[in-house]
This record gives sequence, C-alpha cells and structure tokens, in this order.
Amino acid sequence: MIKKIFKIIKRMLLFIVGLIVVLTIGTAIFMNTSPQFGGSPSEESLVKINSSPNYKDNAFKNLEHTVQNTGIKWSSIPEFFTSGNGKVPTKALPQKDLSSEDFQQEIKEPRLTWFGHSAMLLELEDTNIFIDPMLGNVPSPVSWMGSGRFNRELPIKIEDLPEIDIVLISHDHYDHLDYESITKLKSKVKQFYVPLGIKAHLTAWGVEEKRVKEFDWWENISFNNIEFTATPARHFSGRGFKGNKTLWCSWVIKSEISNIFFSGDSGYGSHFKEIGERFGPFDFAMMECGQYNEQWSQIHMMPEETVQATIDVEANKMMPIHWGAFKLALHTWDDPVKRASKKAIEHNITMVTPKIGEAMMLNEENNTTKWWVKVE
Repeated sequence: MIKKIFKIIKRMLLFIVGLIVVLTIGTAIFMNTSPQFGGSPSEESLVKINSSPNYKDNAFKNLEHTVQNTGIKWSSIPEFFTSGNGKVPTKALPQKDLSSEDFQQEIKEPRLTWFGHSAMLLELEDTNIFIDPMLGNVPSPVSWMGSGRFNRELPIKIEDLPEIDIVLISHDHYDHLDYESITKLKSKVKQFYVPLGIKAHLTAWGVEEKRVKEFDWWENISFNNIEFTATPARHFSGRGFKGNKTLWCSWVIKSEISNIFFSGDSGYGSHFKEIGERFGPFDFAMMECGQYNEQWSQIHMMPEETVQATIDVEANKMMPIHWGAFKLALHTWDDPVKRASKKAIEHNITMVTPKIGEAMMLNEENNTTKWWVKVE
C-alpha cells in the first residue's frame, strides 16, 4: 500500500515538474516570438545606460527609496477580475468625434486634445506633439488579457491623425507604450523622444534608429524652438519579465509662449518640488490621477497627492490624466476626478476636465463641465 502511494506521489511530482517545464519553455518561446515585448538595447544604448547615475546594480532606481508593493491584501485579488461596483462605467463616456479637418485649422495658441488615460495630442507653435499615444483596445501584450477600453471607438482613426512632429514616451508599460499604436502611427512621426532603454523597443517595431532619441533625467533637446527636458518620476518599468531595465520619466515642454509639465506615471515624491524649483512656474500641468491603491501607494499618487504635486511644481492650471479609459485598479472609474476636483477647490487650483476628443486651448479660460456626473 505504501509503495503504491509513493508511486502515485512520484507520478504527480513528475507531472507537475513536466508541466512547469512545458509552461516555462512555452512562455519563453512566446516572449521571444511576440513583438509586443520589444527588443534589447544596442551596444550604443548600453553604454549610456551603464553610465547613467540612475542605473545601479543592473537596474534603474528612483531618487528616493521606493517599493512597488506596500502591502498586498490577498482578499482583494478577485476584485481585479471583476468590473462591478462602479469600476467600469455602464455606458460609453461622452466623446467628441474628430476628423482630419479638425487638425488642419491654423491655431496661434497651444491646444490640447485628450484621448483618454495619458494619451494627448498637443499642438504648440506649429508643432504636433503626441504624448504617450496608447490608442489600443487593451493595455496588455495579448488582447484577451486585461480590461478593455471604456469607449470602444477612438475619437479619430489613427490613419486620419495629422503628421506628428514629436512623440513623447514616459515609460514602457503597456498602457503607455503600445505596440499596435506605434506600428500604425510610426510613418507619421518625425522624432520619438524616449527615456533610456526604450529605443530598443521602437527599433524592433520598425522605427529607424535616427528617428529615436534617448534621454536620461535632466537631459534636454530643442525642436522648433521648443525645449524638451526629461525629468524624474517615481515609478518603475518593465515588459515581460524584465524589470527596471528601461528608465521612466516626466517631461517639461517649454516654448516662448508656454511652459507645460507632463508628470508621466509617478508616486508622490520630492522630485515634484525640485522640478518646480528648476523649471516652474508652469502654465499648465498634466498630472497622473488614477489607477492608485494603498497596496502600491509609492508608485501612483492618490488624487489628493496629485493636487499637492501640482502645487509643488508651481502649476497655475492642472488637468487630471491616467483615468477615463481603462480599469487598472480597484477604485470606481470616476473616483479620481471626484476626489481631485474636491481637493483642487480647497487649494484654489484651477482644474480642467475636457471630454475625450475635446480640443482645449491652454491659454484661455476653459469652462469644462463635470461631464462624468451624467455617466452611470
């Protein structure tokens, strides 16, 4: 009897080991043959990565000690696989449809069009700047994994977008750097400005090396008399199993008529005040406000922290981003804008909330409505 039990246990162990081996090999093959995971840095990029003061022990580091998980609640795990309790809107969000003609008008003031989440098209001094153009349906390497976009249709097809002078990327997570979006958009783009290490992904997707420039924190470049500076953020990076091999950043966009800040993804930290001291005050700031949770409180801001970060960078006007498109956390879909709006009023901060697809002139008073209130 005992021998039979040992044989059964042995067979079970062999089956488990075999299953692990098969899954490991299958995962490796999938990752090596699927372009969504990107590429590996060239020798030239590796030299710059290894010489970066922000790259230590074979990984990029934040300016202050940061952990990705600040306390996992195992009981909350099933909630990630549900869309109830208001985590996803029950109907499509209000959206303004766009056409190619909308971008053929001559404009003299900075104009911003939001595509949901952190994707925005900024028109500034005859220059089209697309920030984190994630225009795909699912922020995931595979279509069947993850929560789909709240609105199934974009305000405009990628093919109908105007020519893009600069694409700015904040980091390589799937909800900011999307393979399908880049492959459809790349023929329209003159230059990609990206943090260290991300050039490898773009060149693997068919973008010529000469059209991609990599930046460490505090490095800058001028294009059409607009100065772009890669500034710190408090976050992390990774596609597949490679963690923190590429850098993450925020961006300062400064022209003769406007000074604009884009936070990228970031937990609250002292870097906001330093950016404000170096480059502020800002006329306008696009600030991360969504996909937060106390379980990862050091890599994403709570809405109240978003407002404080706006004060720290010395911005006169703020727009909450990183919400309104995908469910990546456990809060209700409109919790970010409700809480940020309340806190902004307390601190006398001007907060604007355009609808998806709605063009907004940055140097004018924007009478944006609380459109989210009418959505169930």
